Amino acid sequence: MKYAVICEKTATRNSVYVPDRPACVAAGGTLQKTEELVRGAIETHLAATEEEGDPIPVATTLAEYIASPA
Repeated sequence: MKYAVICEKTATRNSVYVPDRPACVAAGGTLQKTEELVRGAIETHLAATEEEGDPIPVATTLAEYIASPA
């Protein structure tokens, strides 16, 4: 399953969150490290969900860039 991730660059690092997996976040100094960390967070989150016997919800978030008219 694919999950949309939202990456935000701050002055000192990158942060990422997964809209379809609440509390699934990561932060790192480089985008590559942050992506690596969020992949691990997703895997951990899914494993915990399965362990608790809860169903894995289908991903519903879509992301797209839209150009401004100016």
